[in-house]
Amino acid sequence: MSVIDSILSFNEKFVADRSYEPYQTSKLPDKKIVILTCMDTRLIELLPQALNLKNGDAKIIKNAGAMVSDPYDSIMRSIMVALYALQAEEVAVIGHYGCGMTGLTSDAVLDQAQSRGADRERLEEASYAGVDLNKWMQGFDDVEENVSHSVHMIRRHPLLPANTPVHGLVISPETGELTVIEKEAGTEG
Repeated sequence: MSVIDSILSFNEKFVADRSYEPYQTSKLPDKKIVILTCMDTRLIELLPQALNLKNGDAKIIKNAGAMVSDPYDSIMRSIMVALYALQAEEVAVIGHYGCGMTGLTSDAVLDQAQSRGADRERLEEASYAGVDLNKWMQGFDDVEENVSHSVHMIRRHPLLPANTPVHGLVISPETGELTVIEKEAGTEG
């Protein structure tokens, strides 16, 4: 049985048994925060537990490395939607130690793409669309610097509501301990 078949089979029973009922909440974040974090599997349950978040508390956006790479990418759009349309009032970027994006080179990813059947000519078509694949697939050298970079991109965005606190943290995927990289002043409590 494929993974998706297993998921669909489980889901059928989940819905039939009404197992969704404990998770019902509104679409608005109770704690009025939007969090950008990494898609790392170790954070799926750890991050909400370490932050005392339950279903409905926060808008959580995930991508590889908790990176804002372009001020007008889908990550930034999601943050702005959370702030303007979904009543979030604060932003936190939470990276993690031991991130797979640390030290990742575009060459390594593109070599893997080719070895798994991606056509080099099709990859080169990206340049015609204005995409620099080397930059697009590049990781970072230091997770704390990456978090700071993402925080600064968000803070400088022309659509960011005035006085919106934007924080940067790094979580340990082993213990859940948070390291504060940047904390916006005036957000005690």
